[in-house]
Amino acid sequence: MSQPVDLLAALADIDPASELALARNERHAATQHTQGSYEVLFGEDDADLPLQWRFALAAQVADWHGATRLQAHYQQQVNNKAHDARFAAGHAFAELLSLHPVDAAPKHIQNLQSAGWAPRGIVTLAQLIAFVSFQSRLLTGLRLLNGEQSDAQAHAVAGKWHDAPLTLSGQNALTAFTQQELGWEPWLAAKPLNEFTADEQATLKKNGHSDSDYFRLLARHLPLLEQRTLTDKGIFYTAGGLPRAERELAATVVSKVNGCIFCASVHARKASQLSKDDAAVQKLLNVAPGAELAHGQSPRWAAMIDLVATLSITPAAASLQQVQTLRDQGFTTLELLDVIQSAAFFAWANRLMLTLGEPFLPEHSQG
Repeated sequence: MSQPVDLLAALADIDPASELALARNERHAATQHTQGSYEVLFGEDDADLPLQWRFALAAQVADWHGATRLQAHYQQQVNNKAHDARFAAGHAFAELLSLHPVDAAPKHIQNLQSAGWAPRGIVTLAQLIAFVSFQSRLLTGLRLLNGEQSDAQAHAVAGKWHDAPLTLSGQNALTAFTQQELGWEPWLAAKPLNEFTADEQATLKKNGHSDSDYFRLLARHLPLLEQRTLTDKGIFYTAGGLPRAERELAATVVSKVNGCIFCASVHARKASQLSKDDAAVQKLLNVAPGAELAHGQSPRWAAMIDLVATLSITPAAASLQQVQTLRDQGFTTLELLDVIQSAAFFAWANRLMLTLGEPFLPEHSQG
């Protein structure tokens, strides 16, 4: 019987008998559905986003993220077929999402639509770019855990974020990070629930996605959303290893680097509730753009914040010394894997939230 394919294990040169391989086996769901997401994205051809375009764009995104081996993997699938204006619009969108996701605006969705992109194709495109952003950081982290040094210079600072007072629809926008519960409005219409089949509605309901504009938007490509959801659960909801509060902290740190106020609000709130250390979490949220994220934190959290933040910039700049500092704080290989997978996943999550819509302050929260 043949062994299941595990692309990242192959690209990271992970010895099947190593401690890292054992940790990834313990996180089997995350490992399986990361690969499953890849297989859905690069499986059957699709007129909305042709397979050759997917490989070409994935190679370019991996290159922007400095993931040399990942770029080479995708590039070997690319032929030299000429691309049209629709592809060019997709390429411009890929550059924005890869390098400057916080700069995304409704006009960028409109540019795609003007170039002939259908809603399902736009969702698949955004997922592709965000997934390769996740995949590249996970590969970087796995190679660090495998003992390979990065030659990049680490710098862990907060990124910029939106400062417009109103959303596209005229609701009150957010101009600062908060632990309040926020709403989120899409710039591309979510698929109405009654347009899904009964089986598809059951899948949405099972995962709690039926009433969410965000998830019904992503459900325009439902098989990919399902694999993504299972990857998320495999990373954040598994027993043992890194405490859940610190997985949520990692998500918050990435959101500070990328300027994603909505994601930070959700995961900072969870980190506060689970850690019982609201002051430390709020201190992280209050860090100004360009300022050091780990300042004033406990040694354990400072070391973790530093690694997560440098893994989250483009290209990633995390180092073996940061990994060793965490080991010195008592982190096991499984806990380090949890840190890296939590951080990498939010390279994916933030890019979707920032580029397909925006947060707003619900009326009941004002005053």
